[in-house]
Amino acid sequence: MRLLIVSDAWLPQVNGVVRTLQATIAELERRGHEVSVISPEGFRTVPCPTYPEIELAVLPGREVARRMERARFDAVHIATEGPLGLAARRYCLRRGLRFTTAYHTAFPEYLQARIPLPVNAGYSFMRWFHAPSRAVMAPTESLRQRLRGRGFLNLRHWTRGVDAELFRPRQKDYLSDPRPIYLCVGRVVVDKNIEAFLNLDLPGTKYVTGSGPQLAKLKARYPAARFTGYVDDATLAQIYAAADVFVFPSRTDTFGLVLLEALASGLPVAAYPVTGPLDVIGDSGAGCLDADLGRAISQALEIAPERCREHALGFSWAAATDQFVANLDAIANGQMWAGVS
Repeated sequence: MRLLIVSDAWLPQVNGVVRTLQATIAELERRGHEVSVISPEGFRTVPCPTYPEIELAVLPGREVARRMERARFDAVHIATEGPLGLAARRYCLRRGLRFTTAYHTAFPEYLQARIPLPVNAGYSFMRWFHAPSRAVMAPTESLRQRLRGRGFLNLRHWTRGVDAELFRPRQKDYLSDPRPIYLCVGRVVVDKNIEAFLNLDLPGTKYVTGSGPQLAKLKARYPAARFTGYVDDATLAQIYAAADVFVFPSRTDTFGLVLLEALASGLPVAAYPVTGPLDVIGDSGAGCLDADLGRAISQALEIAPERCREHALGFSWAAATDQFVANLDAIANGQMWAGVS
């Protein structure tokens, strides 16, 4: 199969969307599929308001159309709802081409956290964007239930995986701070709710790994915490394995790849009982979910690393890619045109 992926999120960005696409493309190519990507690379871009690390293409419609006219593909997957995604959606609709989409980001909630816009307005846009999609891929059942309640159609399952060779248990001596060591990994932005973690009165040491627009502010406000900023994957794997508990304070993530990375490293999870943790942890016993995050942390410290690792091994990028390919079947194999059933 020849697949064209359109994504506003791409390298050098470091986030769950990019990591998911990279892992999926690698698995697809390993199986012999041909994958091409339309990303912000080569377009004139501007920093995204409130999140300058993300570069958005400026008026990309003509260039996206030109690239799509030139490309050879059996299926189109639109990964994001930004300028490139909008341009690709418009191109497909004008030419009667089928396409799939993915619901990676809780855009309405993220937008509401930054500007005073009703969450219903965000969902109206997202529902409009995904309505023509032949398969709206979402990673968890609780998210799909929420989207169904918001009027989304054609919802399909596309889970996530973890590199269990990179993220694995190791010696704890990589970090020498007073224990327990509590670790939070992710973009340092308001919607990750990191301050809910940093405000907790806990013995030991708090670590935050990741970069983002809130990093300088949080470093100044919480001088006792350790902020590593961005680190490469090899260093990240060492940090995971050296910590004692993984704290996931986000209430808006649609999945949370970092949950699997932590678990594969033998690190128990403490989180709120919300979409993402509810689906990844569930009743596995590999973490504790509680409306009281401090209590969840205390209980998670008692979980054996072996239990965490065993649960994480149930998630693989091979299985996730099987689901992704199955979701493309309706528009692949020469059935790209909307008028063909």
